[in-house]
Amino acid sequence: MAEENQARTGEAGAPAPHPAPGGPGGGPRSGGPRPGGPGGRGKFFRRKKVCKFCTEKIDAIPYRDVRLLQQFVAERGKIVPRRLTGVCTTHQRRLTRAIKQARNIALLPFATQH
Repeated sequence: MAEENQARTGEAGAPAPHPAPGGPGGGPRSGGPRPGGPGGRGKFFRRKKVCKFCTEKIDAIPYRDVRLLQQFVAERGKIVPRRLTGVCTTHQRRLTRAIKQARNIALLPFATQH
């Protein structure tokens, strides 16, 4: 009987170890394997974003082109970051400058009216 308890617990008198919190069936914060993570093939494939201005060979970003600038301004009036839009660094700087100029002459709003 004592041998059975030792075999079940692993050591003499020590309790059985709990399963690691990253194993199968863990919760969303368990740190378990995720689809698309490093090491597994996920369901979704995220394509590398390409700068719109580089592909269309647009050098100057006009501050008067409100339709173009509104694509890079969020609904609340914030400038959308590079990692979401896929714009390269130099064009993001020019885009930011153009959006700020358009805001100053009231072509674009600084914020929404909520």
